[in-house]
Amino acid sequence: MAKLRFEEIKKMKKEERDKKMKELKMELIKSKANSSKKGSSKVKEVKKMIARILTAIKQEEKTKA
Repeated sequence: MAKLRFEEIKKMKKEERDKKMKELKMELIKSKANSSKKGSSKVKEVKKMIARILTAIKQEEKTKA
């Protein structure tokens, strides 16, 4: 899984961000289930990417309002 940068997320279309958000949420669920076996660094990284996407969405909503 590649790390998403904020600039890349801002350039995405709404549909792309929604799709990526669903993928990341599924990956987060899987990572949490496996976190007892491995380190929790993947869970942390996925949460950060979800936060970046949500931030981009909120900023876009503010600029349109």
